[in-house]
Amino acid sequence: MAEADGAQDKKPQSDEAHSAFTPPPGMEPEALEEDQPTSEFARPAGAEPVSAEPEGSAFATPATYSAQHSPPAYTPGQGFPVALLKESPWQDRMRTMLRMPVDVRPVPDLVQRPTEAGPPVGRVLDLTLRIGELLLAGGEGAEDVEAAMFAVARSYGLDRCEPTVTFTMLSITHQPTLVGDPVSASRTVRRRGTDYNRLAAVFRLVDDISNAEIDVSLEEAYRRLAEIRRNRHPYPGWMLTACAGLLAGAASTLVGGGTLVFIAAALGAVLGDRLAWLCAGRGLPEFYQFVVAAMPPAAIGVALNMTGIDVKASAVITGGLFALLPGRALVAAVQDGLTGYYITASARLLEVMYLFIGIIMGVLVVLYLGLQFDSSPRPEEVLQITQRPLIQIAASMVLVFTFAILLQQERSTVWIVTLNGGVAWVTFGALHYAGEIPPVPSTAIAAGLVGLFGQLFSRYRFASALPFTTAAIGPLLPGSATYYGLLLIAENRLNEGLGSLTNAAAIALAIAIGVNLGSETSRLFMRIPGAASAAKRRAAKRTRGF
Repeated sequence: MAEADGAQDKKPQSDEAHSAFTPPPGMEPEALEEDQPTSEFARPAGAEPVSAEPEGSAFATPATYSAQHSPPAYTPGQGFPVALLKESPWQDRMRTMLRMPVDVRPVPDLVQRPTEAGPPVGRVLDLTLRIGELLLAGGEGAEDVEAAMFAVARSYGLDRCEPTVTFTMLSITHQPTLVGDPVSASRTVRRRGTDYNRLAAVFRLVDDISNAEIDVSLEEAYRRLAEIRRNRHPYPGWMLTACAGLLAGAASTLVGGGTLVFIAAALGAVLGDRLAWLCAGRGLPEFYQFVVAAMPPAAIGVALNMTGIDVKASAVITGGLFALLPGRALVAAVQDGLTGYYITASARLLEVMYLFIGIIMGVLVVLYLGLQFDSSPRPEEVLQITQRPLIQIAASMVLVFTFAILLQQERSTVWIVTLNGGVAWVTFGALHYAGEIPPVPSTAIAAGLVGLFGQLFSRYRFASALPFTTAAIGPLLPGSATYYGLLLIAENRLNEGLGSLTNAAAIALAIAIGVNLGSETSRLFMRIPGAASAAKRRAAKRTRGF
């Protein structure tokens, strides 16, 4: 077999086995090169080789393209010119673009003066996160925080930015191109405090950064941000404690209390406020602070009931509850849920639930102790509210005025929100007492007016809507329904008590939904001169059940 294989190897191959590119026998390759004509694209002899250009991506930005010199009008797939967004306030512009997909957003307008090396990505992202932190810690809604962060990043020339806001975490991602490596940064909100004066200052800073006529460099923005952080509260501590007492006294007058009840409710709220500050100084969580703060008004109310004095002792406890109910957190939670930020809304609702349970525990402990000492509470007197229109209107405005000071609002906004709260209470009284409409729809309509006027005031002053709405809902809080439910539970009437607490929860949700609906209504019908439907915010699409 080996000899046969060797014979087959020596067998001459046929002509068909030769390659068409193989030269015939006797023809040398050098001779072929001399005889063959040359191509006109061939490199001449002695010419230096040209370095080949590196292969690039089809998604990379062309070398001749610059975002600063891009066309001012861009038409996405929806067919409307985004250039009309320039004529609307920055809040509306940023909300609209946040709803757009990344690939159809217009290129950013360089509002602030760029440097020769381009925008410093790291410092811009850090400034954006610090501004978002102050807004989120001040109680601003997640959508408004994202809009402010987006406005700051785009004003300094960063395209393709995606801010993300949750209850305690902020993050932002910047991707220079579709194929470029993204840059991400995050920041954790450790402490939250109510200071609407600081909130208004941050909004003014964002408004100046977004204004092309005002030059705000990064150094200037950092300097102003540091001043905002260092600024002291506009009101001293003793004034806040006094306002807490006045708030509780005004709330007790709102539900039918007299002069003695006013003084008792104010004293109980002041004691509760001081005890809460003491617990906060000792590092106790906020839950226990609310438990302690709810005890003094309840104790004074039970003591008045045990003395047999002919006063409406339940109004003392109700006034103390008005000063503690977390209406601000509830409105922010429902607003986040209605605008699609469900994680943040769930966390805020959980916080409201814990604080509400803390108030319930503080009041129930005192009521149980009062029952052991033969205190005879009268649940029916809670629902017997004497209609005194002028006195109740004055009490509601005092309540809103003191609530605004407790929220550390600017002095120029306190009178506006006081007027807004008075309008809300007049609307509720006309619907509920005169028109005999149930409390839940009456509360929702009154809260809707609060949200509507608050949003209009904020647009007029180019500020956040929270200082114009939060304090104004104070007279609408369900203090009476909450105390009535707790009193029934203390008397072991669980079904009726839980029903009253459910009614209180329904009123609280009506307040939050009404405020949000009023704000959205103002955006829906607000006309911006020269702007078409492009300036309106696009809503999230319905999921259709899947």
